[in-house]
Amino acid sequence: MASVVGTYARAFADVVMATKNQLDSARALQELRGIEALLKESDPLRRVLENPSIPGDRKRAVLDAITKRMGTTRQVRNFIAVLTDHRRLPLFSEILKHLKQELNNRQGFAEAQVSTARQLSDPEKAMLEAEIAKLTGKKIRARYEQDASLLGGAVVQVGSTIYDGSVKGQLEKIREQLVES
Repeated sequence: MASVVGTYARAFADVVMATKNQLDSARALQELRGIEALLKESDPLRRVLENPSIPGDRKRAVLDAITKRMGTTRQVRNFIAVLTDHRRLPLFSEILKHLKQELNNRQGFAEAQVSTARQLSDPEKAMLEAEIAKLTGKKIRARYEQDASLLGGAVVQVGSTIYDGSVKGQLEKIREQLVES
């Protein structure tokens, strides 16, 4: 299924990245998240759109009414219609995850999860993000969380790579060195 998910994610990323469409990737993702939330909240809606016995034109009529009310772009509406027509709606959340990653890769962004012992000020966040950008060679989209157990410093995860600049991490390294000696 991973290849199917990737195929749909790449295809819609092509649509988003096409300059003639003038579709902002952030807006597209926001609209898709809204539809994802609606499908999770409304079991009857999801069942209607996933039911193979309901004709496609009736499903699209329901989809049109919903997307019109939500103010969804034509490209997002068409993408959901394709997923519905090809019975891929059960994979929607996974496709959305891959789409976000695909768009980040194409635009040169990296997602960073930053854990700090205290709340950072905006200048501190900007400085930290600049340092992470130097390390990764990509623009950074950071999510911040506070973790008092770090004592000080920060732990940054970008993809599968973890940069540990926390006091807790440094103390752990010292402890390991002492045990080895």
